[in-house]
Amino acid sequence: MSSALPKAPRRGLADEAADLVRAAIFSGHFPPGAPLREVELAARLDVSRGSVREGLARLEREGLVRGGWHRGTTVIDVTAKDVEEVYTLRAALDRLAATTARRTASPEDLCRLDQMVTDMAAEIAGAADARRLVALDIAFHDQIYTAAGNDRLTTAWRTIRSQLHLFQLRRADAGHDHYRARVVDEHRELAALLRSGDPNTLARLAEEHVDSARRSLLAGLAD
Repeated sequence: MSSALPKAPRRGLADEAADLVRAAIFSGHFPPGAPLREVELAARLDVSRGSVREGLARLEREGLVRGGWHRGTTVIDVTAKDVEEVYTLRAALDRLAATTARRTASPEDLCRLDQMVTDMAAEIAGAADARRLVALDIAFHDQIYTAAGNDRLTTAWRTIRSQLHLFQLRRADAGHDHYRARVVDEHRELAALLRSGDPNTLARLAEEHVDSARRSLLAGLAD
């Protein structure tokens, strides 16, 4: 007995809907707790409700939105419990990613990290837009995971990446001066240690980098 395997779905309108709604969340158009209504989104994006529904399901798997049969879909709130859970997991993942990338990163990987730090510094010297800084921050860590070359580790990172992006935006909004003052130096130090630093120092710094972000965000939430 044989049965045909289903064809892999091609990237379509559901993916585009997910990308557009995700971008709108990160831009602040839909803040934490905001409702996401299928009918309105379908009309504004000019796609079917089914595409919107599938797109929102993707964002729910990323942990960026919450929904259910008996309640509407909303952007996640930034709660202390969520912050503790996500940043604790991130600390373990980032430590492993950094120490692995220390062994596996190519010269091109390291140059990309250096360029991202340069881009952060240029942003600070200019408008210091918080959303641009956070995007560069997340991209820097994306590059570390890419350099590590561990597919399962990268998959684990992607399960919390969207939530972290939203949380880092909240952190930057709550303490913009604090974030602005630290973001370049912290990432420059990580880039230097990835190139030629002591692995134990790198592991410790990777965890401290995450813990600093966690404490800063929790302080902002408390205020």
